[in-house]
Amino acid sequence: MQTLSDIEKSLINGWQKGFPLTKRPFAKIAQDQHISEAQVIELLASLKERGLLSRVGAVVRPNTVGVSSLVAMCIEPDELDYVAGIVCAEPHVNHNYERENDLNLWFVVAAPSLEELDAILARIEKRSGYKTIKLPLTKAYHIDLGFRI
Repeated sequence: MQTLSDIEKSLINGWQKGFPLTKRPFAKIAQDQHISEAQVIELLASLKERGLLSRVGAVVRPNTVGVSSLVAMCIEPDELDYVAGIVCAEPHVNHNYERENDLNLWFVVAAPSLEELDAILARIEKRSGYKTIKLPLTKAYHIDLGFRI
């Protein structure tokens, strides 16, 4: 298990919400954290490289910019990590997680168009050998995705 420095924890905890919408957001973060803008960028890049941060970016309401879908797959338990790796390799996949039922791998994929989304799912199916099941949004819920470290 990797440990985080105090400044890394502060960056993660402090900026999951209220990210500065300015021309130079990392400069504003640096000022508030009492470090340089370059240090902020280097620390965030290091967190991403180490697999501790997936991305820095906005979260928008589903299907307001492009299209998105929750997707489920039924994977043999001994192949779950392998298939999850295939899913994670797709840049348009936000996250994936294991569930305890027959549909045991779930993920969210977002794309510029429905055609692109379908192409992503087709690639995942071809590479994994498993079918994907799109679960379209029928009712929106707000889930606070900010998790303190």
